[in-house]
Amino acid sequence: MKRYPASTRRHRRGISIVELSLFLPVIILIALGTLETCSMIYLKQSLEIAAYEGARVSVNPSSTAENVEGQCLQILSERGVIDAEVTITPENIPGAPVGSFLQVSVTAPCADNSLFGNMFYSSKTLNGSVEMMKEF
Repeated sequence: MKRYPASTRRHRRGISIVELSLFLPVIILIALGTLETCSMIYLKQSLEIAAYEGARVSVNPSSTAENVEGQCLQILSERGVIDAEVTITPENIPGAPVGSFLQVSVTAPCADNSLFGNMFYSSKTLNGSVEMMKEF
């Protein structure tokens, strides 16, 4: 094993500290960005799942807009999504003719459902939308 003089070891240790101080903020920013991106993917999937389950309820013969919205909001509540809005088209589900399409859209603001607040997704909103045909 080759031994270096003490002055060379101190010099190398100093270079390591400088490198760490330069790249640690970049590494932390990448890690936080990755966590935030995963959080937004989870939010998008939650909105899609809620819209799908709401659309499934909407095609039942006796369903109303309140039933659909309740189902969507229940799923979003269980998944920790806040400030979500549900839009159902057409609003009069029982009056929609057989064979028509029913659309359920769910939107939520990213900033309210973010891990780090307004750091990355300050003014963005995500939505999930599903369309199913009324068969009964």
